[in-house]
Amino acid sequence: QVRLVESGGGLVQAGGSLRLSCAASGRTVSDYAVGWFRQGPGKERKEREFVAADTWRNGRTYYADSVKGRFTISRDNAKNTVSLQMNSLEPEDTATYYCAAVRDTYYSSNNNYRLGAWDYWGQGTQVTISS
Repeated sequence: QVRLVESGGGLVQAGGSLRLSCAASGRTVSDYAVGWFRQGPGKERKEREFVAADTWRNGRTYYADSVKGRFTISRDNAKNTVSLQMNSLEPEDTATYYCAAVRDTYYSSNNNYRLGAWDYWGQGTQVTISS
């Protein structure tokens, strides 16, 4: 199984940028679709929100409407990492950000928003945007 560790969170002012990283170990990340999710303050795990996903098998990326044009997901298979570049950050982006993975064989973009479709999760990294 794959282990995921997020990093790169922090406190930035509105309009600023952050780059989150998801480091995978135990398996080669190229065998997995990787997604980013976020859980806002006071929200439960079941309210975790899909942000973006990347699939190596078909080379496609997917984004939630709320982050399109501001966030970019990318992967570096050589480093076994998947990153989320976040620009033009807004206070509404404040959340704990999680990366998740599922074997590419079992991935379907129709399930991006379904938490149960993702088999592996990291512990999260906190992102706080001040106004």
